[in-house]
Order: sequence, then C-alpha cells, then structure tokens
Amino acid sequence: MSSELDQRRARLARFAWFNVLFNLFVIVWGAFVRATGSGAGCGEHWPTCNGEVIPRAPAVETIIEFTHRLTSGGALILSVVLAVWVWRVWPRGSAVRKAAGATVAFMFVEAGVGAMLVLLSMTGDNDSMSRALVMGVHLVNTLLLVGAMVMAAWLAGGRPAPRVATDKVAAALLGVAVVGMLVLGASGGITALGDTLFPAGSLAEGLRQDLSPTAHLLVRLRVFHPLLAVLVAGYTVVVAFITGPSKSDLARRLTHGVVGFLVLQIVVGSVNVVLLAPVWLQLIHLLVADLVWICLVCLVAEVLAPPSSPPNRSPA
Repeated sequence: MSSELDQRRARLARFAWFNVLFNLFVIVWGAFVRATGSGAGCGEHWPTCNGEVIPRAPAVETIIEFTHRLTSGGALILSVVLAVWVWRVWPRGSAVRKAAGATVAFMFVEAGVGAMLVLLSMTGDNDSMSRALVMGVHLVNTLLLVGAMVMAAWLAGGRPAPRVATDKVAAALLGVAVVGMLVLGASGGITALGDTLFPAGSLAEGLRQDLSPTAHLLVRLRVFHPLLAVLVAGYTVVVAFITGPSKSDLARRLTHGVVGFLVLQIVVGSVNVVLLAPVWLQLIHLLVADLVWICLVCLVAEVLAPPSSPPNRSPA
C-alpha cells in the first residue's frame, strides 16, 4: 500500500512540475500579447472574445489574445486538477495542500486581474498610471503564483516544508531578497509597458526621453528599473553565497543556479536596452526572470528545511 501511495505521489510531483512549465509558457505568451499591442484583440469583452465564444474571421491581434485566453483557461483547470489530486493523496494540514490551495487562489486572482484589464479598457494604447499600477500588481501576483506552484511541486516530491525557525538569520536575509525580487518584478512590468507604449527610435533618443521632465511618467520611470535590478541582483548574489553552499549539495547547486541566471539576466537586460527592447528579447528577459525566481524559491525551501527531517511520507 505504501509503495502504491509513493508511486501516486511521484506521478503527482511530475504533474506539478509540468504545471510549472506550462504556466511559464502562458506567462511568456501573455507578455507577447502586451508587447505586440494585442491586448485589445477581443475588444472590451470578457470572457467572450468580441462578443463571441469563438471569434469568426479574427484579426491577427484577436488570434494572439484569444490564444492567451485559451491557455490561461487551461492553466486554471490544471491548477484545480493539481489541488484535487493533492487533496486525494496528502493528509489534512500538510504543506503540500497549503501550497496547492495557494496556487488555486493566486490563479483566480490572476484571472480577475486579467479580466479587469480588459473590462476597464486597460489594454492597447491606454497609457494611464492606473494601468501601470494594475500591471505591477499583475506581475507580483504572477510571481507569487509561480512560487506557490513551485512549492507545491517541491513538497509533492517528499521534501520537508521550510521553517523560519530553522535559521532565522538566513530566513531574514533571504526574505529581503524575495521581497526585492517582487518589487523588481513589478518595476519590470511597468518598464515593459513604457517600452511598448513609448518606443524610442534610437538609444540616444530613449535616453533623452527618460531624462526629459516633460516626458510621460511611464517613460521617466524606465530609468529606475536597471538601477533597481543591479541593486537587487547584487544583494541576492551575496545572500545566496552566504546561506546556500554550506547547507547542502543541492543548496550549493541552487545557489549557482540563482547566480548564473542573475548574471544572464543582467546581460540580457543590458542588451535589451541597447537594442531598444525588441519583442523577442523582452520575452527572453521575462523568461530568465522567472527562472531566477524559481531557483530562488527552491533555494529558500532548501536552506530553511529542518536539518534532520526525512522526506515527508505521512500516510494519507
């Protein structure tokens, strides 16, 4: 019986990681919708598309937006399947259940924010600061959603739940890094919106726009994202090396993953600025940011795992 339960949990863990990968695709495609100005492809209709369940003779922008809605709906269904599956094979009060429940909760918030953007016409050429604020909230919720998914997959593999009491100093240091990444994510979303709405013809023109006191606020805010990125990345690298390598071999590998992806992210971000944020590079920039986040979440979980805890195998 125990062997059968272990097999069911192993399949669940694989499905949970697939869920993470699928949502990375949904997130990157969502950025493609924004970067190509296709957010208004379905008009101000939600959940229908231009008043139709399946759009007829759609424009390219409609196809892009409708595809995002379909994949987002699939992601929501997968998160519910994950939660139900977890409820069936893990006992009440387990950390896996909490992570799966948080995944579903953040997924519904994600859907709600997406609907708000459409219904309030915060798509297309809308350059209001209210849209920028909602976009920042959207990015933060996306990171929290991915974090919950990663924790569900991590814990479903039988790993012990992290505890602050394991190492309060490390928890505080890593907590600041996590908050910094969330703030950086919000900043990145607002900056990407500014790049989409106010493209520059050259690097020199872009710099003049950023520094002009008469430029739109979304343009003037763009200069702060690279500075914040360097500060958060530098802090996170230092904290990762302080807390990770001495914990375990896995923590050491995760440390290298965090640092490696952060270095890559700085390089990609720099090239993104020089090339004036082409769509394809914006997507790579976002994907690498998500990979940094995933490695950081796993590093936190490994560093704060109780030192003598065996894998979680409590009977269901």
